[in-house]
Amino acid sequence: MGAATAWFLAHEHGVRVTVLERDASYARASSALSACAIRQQFSTAINIRLSQESLHFYRAIGDRLAAGGEVPHLGLVEPGYLYLAATAQGAQRLRDQQALQRAHAVHTALLEPDALRARFPWLDTDGLTLGSLGLSTPTSGEGWFDGYAAMQAFRQAAIACGVTFVEDEAVEFEVRDSDGMCTVTGVRTARGATVPCDAVVIAAGAWSAGVAERLGVSLPVRARKRDVFAIEADADLRDAPLVIDPSGVWFRPEVARGRFLCGAPPRGEDADDVPLEQVDHGLFDEVIWPALAARVPAFDALRVTASWAGYYEMNTFDHNGLVGPLPGIANGYTACGFSGHGLQQAPAVGRALAERIATGAYHTIDLTPLRVERIAEGAPVWEQNVI
Repeated sequence: MGAATAWFLAHEHGVRVTVLERDASYARASSALSACAIRQQFSTAINIRLSQESLHFYRAIGDRLAAGGEVPHLGLVEPGYLYLAATAQGAQRLRDQQALQRAHAVHTALLEPDALRARFPWLDTDGLTLGSLGLSTPTSGEGWFDGYAAMQAFRQAAIACGVTFVEDEAVEFEVRDSDGMCTVTGVRTARGATVPCDAVVIAAGAWSAGVAERLGVSLPVRARKRDVFAIEADADLRDAPLVIDPSGVWFRPEVARGRFLCGAPPRGEDADDVPLEQVDHGLFDEVIWPALAARVPAFDALRVTASWAGYYEMNTFDHNGLVGPLPGIANGYTACGFSGHGLQQAPAVGRALAERIATGAYHTIDLTPLRVERIAEGAPVWEQNVI
């Protein structure tokens, strides 16, 4: 989010930008540790629109972000997403969501169990009531890509446009008060520097709330760990979509035959900021593997080859991004709290937020539904499809 916003500000509006990065290795950054997928099957119109716009950008990223003779490649593939339901209520929710999705040019197919078996012979449909499959077309698609490459592409392109990246941590803001509003005039860093500014954007992912608190702004954004497991099995499912089981377990194939990534929501309510080194292997043994084997018999025998964890920047208010002006801060903005779908929406959000900062208004996409003020207004925009 930060690198995308910086690139659009510099490239499209000629703004001079400095990006403060606490850790330039990005070892704990969500964009480096994400499973890196993109989809259109959301339950809210704003998320559909953002992912559609971002998909168009990612498809053309080699042209858009080429810098210094380097052409970025994301390895984007679009086999679709397959959401599965196991109850009448779940099936109705898929139908209701398809109506919203069709209204926004999202192409999906609702498949009854017989149709699911015919299309995916490797799938055990016992207990299923319906499936929703995203279809790749020239105007919408779903799949996955190299998220770290996307982040680095924005970073390198931004640097080529004159953006300065500094490895340092923002620890304090210099402000002045005027007519009941606070204006940020500078950012003090852990290394003792002061960076003057005309505007400031908080896009610190899972750590955004802590930064915003230093401006007196409360954001309901918390770190929520998600574990990812790489597995091998004697199964050739290279044409499979990303499958979301009713249990919440998901899997998708890798390029090589018999290799897959999988995961699931954490068990219970994890405490905030669980160390990423604490991968929950019990989650795989007790939840993920049984669900995989029940849904795909070929997964009865498999082995885990790698595992890691990354943070969702979970917006506990309504599981949607918080974007735009910070209440009470005349020149403060944020882009955070995307609850697992930020990487796929970074191009669209970065572009629109840059417009808001540089011109005072949104032009390509109106991000007002994601305004921070909706928290105080008690007006959530619930996203049901959080994996």
